[in-house]
Amino acid sequence: MSYQSDFIENLKYYRNQKGFSQAKLAEACNCQPGTIGCIECGRQFPSFDLLFKISDVLDINPADLFLRNASNCVSDARRIMQEDFITYVDKFVKENF
Repeated sequence: MSYQSDFIENLKYYRNQKGFSQAKLAEACNCQPGTIGCIECGRQFPSFDLLFKISDVLDINPADLFLRNASNCVSDARRIMQEDFITYVDKFVKENF
């Protein structure tokens, strides 16, 4: 997997997490309606300015868009919190309080 494909997958993941369509994200970033679609298809690369706008709108660190398998990491962390940590806390509370 390449950095570009990681970036594209992460952009799609975080955009969907915020409930944005491509057009809505483009509007929030003050860019052309098709720009986000072109980026997500790999036909266009964002400028640094657009990269920072996207990360601001999505409320993430710009580096998050380049992490390998960020969407899997977030999903795994969420699953661990729900399955393991909450179970542990429930058990701890029942045993100690």
